[in-house]
Amino acid sequence: MTGLARRAAWNLRHRWRRIFALCVVGVGVAAPLLTNLWWTLPIVWFFGLGIALPVLHTLTKPVPDADPDDREDATGDPALDALRERYANGEIDEREFERKLDRLLETEDAETVDDSADGDVADRVRGGIRREMERIRE
Repeated sequence: MTGLARRAAWNLRHRWRRIFALCVVGVGVAAPLLTNLWWTLPIVWFFGLGIALPVLHTLTKPVPDADPDDREDATGDPALDALRERYANGEIDEREFERKLDRLLETEDAETVDDSADGDVADRVRGGIRREMERIRE
């Protein structure tokens, strides 16, 4: 496919509403000239732009996927989420999961660590991960 053909295909796929509206306007202008009936212009424009375009837009609008932020087990850390998903899918075993989790927590940025009275953040994350692992196994 040449560059011009690829560009035309992309425009048809992504800008079809503009092309459709331009065609409706052109047909609306041409209709009274061809039929000698002045009232065909507003009828073509009304049905084309007021009814057909919104209906076609609604029918071709893609359905959104589930929002990944709505997952209840998401931690907000993409690396930790990816590691948990790999473990849940069985791509890595428990020993490798623990090793990678320890490495991930060791490299955690010092600014994000909160020295609260509840204990070490790494221990709380490990405990939460272990509880999650037990829940996944069941």
